[in-house]
Amino acid sequence: MNKILYILAFAFLLFGCSNSVETQIPDPVDNDEEPLTDEELLDLVQEKTFQYFWDGAEPESGMARERYHIAGDFSGHVVTTGGSGFGIMAIIVGIERGFITREEGVDRLEQIINFLSDTNRYRGAWPHWLHGETGATLPFSEFDDGGDLVETAFMIQGLLTAKQYLLDGNDREIELAEKIEELWHAVEWDWYRQDGQNVLYWHWSPNHGWAMNHAIRGYDEALIIYILAASSPTHSIPPEVYHEGWARNGNIRANFTSFGYDLTLRHNGAGQFGGPLFWAHYSYLGLDPRNLEDQYANYWEHNVNHTLINRAYCISNPNGFEGYGENSWGLTASYSPGGYSAHSPHNDLGVIAPTAALSSMPYTPEYSMDAMRYFYEELGNRLWGKYGFYDAFSETENWFPARYLAIDQGPIIIMIENYRSGLLWDLFMQNEDVQAGLDKLGFSY
Repeated sequence: MNKILYILAFAFLLFGCSNSVETQIPDPVDNDEEPLTDEELLDLVQEKTFQYFWDGAEPESGMARERYHIAGDFSGHVVTTGGSGFGIMAIIVGIERGFITREEGVDRLEQIINFLSDTNRYRGAWPHWLHGETGATLPFSEFDDGGDLVETAFMIQGLLTAKQYLLDGNDREIELAEKIEELWHAVEWDWYRQDGQNVLYWHWSPNHGWAMNHAIRGYDEALIIYILAASSPTHSIPPEVYHEGWARNGNIRANFTSFGYDLTLRHNGAGQFGGPLFWAHYSYLGLDPRNLEDQYANYWEHNVNHTLINRAYCISNPNGFEGYGENSWGLTASYSPGGYSAHSPHNDLGVIAPTAALSSMPYTPEYSMDAMRYFYEELGNRLWGKYGFYDAFSETENWFPARYLAIDQGPIIIMIENYRSGLLWDLFMQNEDVQAGLDKLGFSY
């Protein structure tokens, strides 16, 4: 079972799920005004989404809150490691787009880096959740109270991107880049092989050891974990861990064709239509897929086709859900009326998540732009609020909850920026350790 399903189910049990619709929505959409140009709409969506990680951040740590509900149910001081890695990249976008000054952004990066340096780590890895005021580990479940390698990788992806950004700065910024280097070097990726096996494991706890016992095998959102593990200059893994573990001795390959598009990797728990769309986003926020290829796939073609299949499935709409169509598409992990779910063509509950189409902007720019306009101009106040588009909606259920999740907001601003300028891709791919890791695993890029 993919961990995202476990995460979302547990989060639902822990926090509950209200189906109430927020009626007081700030900054309403005025559809009587002249329509925004594409550039104006992209600017607006990026700036509003950025505020989740800026005004909405946990104040003591600067980290991203796990979630935020306009009606008042939010995660308070519970901060998320992976979502905060996305937030670090969002801060860089905020500086470059002029939403904040460079000094303000560096202040926040320093706050986050200092917080991360003082928290508990488990063989260098952070836990999934931390307490923003104290840095204490907050157990995610009974046995998940230690290191989370996947969340850690999403954080490191953001930190290494920030390091490259800071290296051209003043003495203070260079010092911050050096602190990032220390955090990066401390992650013991090789420890997470669980006694030298040729596969990486998601969790380790000093209290429960390897009780979670979740081997990370492809294909899903976790490619970046193996790239970083191979790239580490201090605790690297040999190539066979990638080829035997992640790539399943070559069995990761597939030969599916759906709606005229080929899918060349076998998606975990999914068939020919592929898994949820966040699998085409999380690993590729910094890792540039445009020229990325190894013996298993051309990752640009794969991600484009994964997105096009997901959209074509929504247009075909075999279950007859209201609102699906050429301009309203995108199935991925998000809230749903019955709780949380990893939506995909194989788990279609009638729920569209804006992050699915919007974070796919580099892959399907015209179609993603059409979706953005539909969400903003047609659904308007039902879907648009304090931090941009709400997490998910169902026109079938007339369900438009005013809720946000860090892991869904982050990819929107980051992938739109990668489409517009390639900023985060260019920064991350400049890192010499990352280049060495990709070379080691046989990638061309």
